[in-house]
Amino acid sequence: MALTQQQIQQVEAVLRNSLRHKFQNYNPEPAAMPFHTRLLGKDRMALFSFIHSLNTNFGTSIFEPVAKALASSTFASAELQQTAGNQISSEAQRVIQNIMDSLAVATSSPNKIEEVDAIRKVCQSGEMKTVKLTKVDIKLVGHDGTIYLFDLKTAKPNAGGFKEFKRTLLEWVATTLAANPTANVQTIIAIPYNPYEPQPYNRWTMRGMLDLDHELKVAAEFWDFLGGQGAYTDLLDIFERIGLELRPEIDAYFARYNRQ
Repeated sequence: MALTQQQIQQVEAVLRNSLRHKFQNYNPEPAAMPFHTRLLGKDRMALFSFIHSLNTNFGTSIFEPVAKALASSTFASAELQQTAGNQISSEAQRVIQNIMDSLAVATSSPNKIEEVDAIRKVCQSGEMKTVKLTKVDIKLVGHDGTIYLFDLKTAKPNAGGFKEFKRTLLEWVATTLAANPTANVQTIIAIPYNPYEPQPYNRWTMRGMLDLDHELKVAAEFWDFLGGQGAYTDLLDIFERIGLELRPEIDAYFARYNRQ
């Protein structure tokens, strides 16, 4: 077992609280679907609507707090929805644009180590500009001081968005280094599960823009990084256990739609 009892209890609490909060506050939007409802039943249609609603904020309501619960025991600090920084140098912006241009026309391949080195050299050169960047979903600081900034994405992110994802990762590096030029910072895209299992995650859409070895963690690779080897498997067991525990509450909640 990779997870400690404390981690397990924290994750269980997150799941119970998130689901119960959703039940208490869920107000389905009116949507008359008479054929579907008569064919499948009001309770199943209510469940379908609930799952769709849950999926839209699964990342912020479940995955992010679960990630924090796991990482809090293995990292020096773990925080959600943080700002990478608000100052960036004009020279760093120029370097980032050059990197993006080269990747876009495939004159170079993504190499995060080289890219960070290039940004570090100019992180405080030129005019310092105030910027408002995308929030960091999960910020971790290792016991050795390494800063990890995660952008948590859906299981099947839009392939067309990876250009902007890459820019965000580089800008997070630049603003972090603007404040501390010697910082060891890693910026990473995290995808919580592999929708293609048992096949490997389909990464071809990212190749050419992301350094797959240094800028992407998927499923077990992500969760085991946060909680230790085996954390992903333990996490799936916790989700199943809490689902069984709350099944009577879930069934009672949706059964009431058949009485309406």
